[in-house]
Amino acid sequence: MIVKLIDFLRDRLPLVIRLSYVGLALVVAWDIFFVSKEHAHTAVEHIPGFWAAFGFVACVVIIIVSKWYGHLGIMTREDYYDN
Repeated sequence: MIVKLIDFLRDRLPLVIRLSYVGLALVVAWDIFFVSKEHAHTAVEHIPGFWAAFGFVACVVIIIVSKWYGHLGIMTREDYYDN
């Protein structure tokens, strides 16, 4: 079932990307209009959408570092145990 979902989403990749941008914009809009900034602890917390952008950048960094670390030697060829 999960394979069908992945194939479905892969076939509609431009739509998935647009929906992701819309979701990010909604999170930023929610932060701007509905989140109180009066009890912020640092100056950057007063920037609208800071935590949404921080979370996005953190996810991208985690993905890049994970792929780099995996290609260093964690990942092996598929027939590794066949020999």
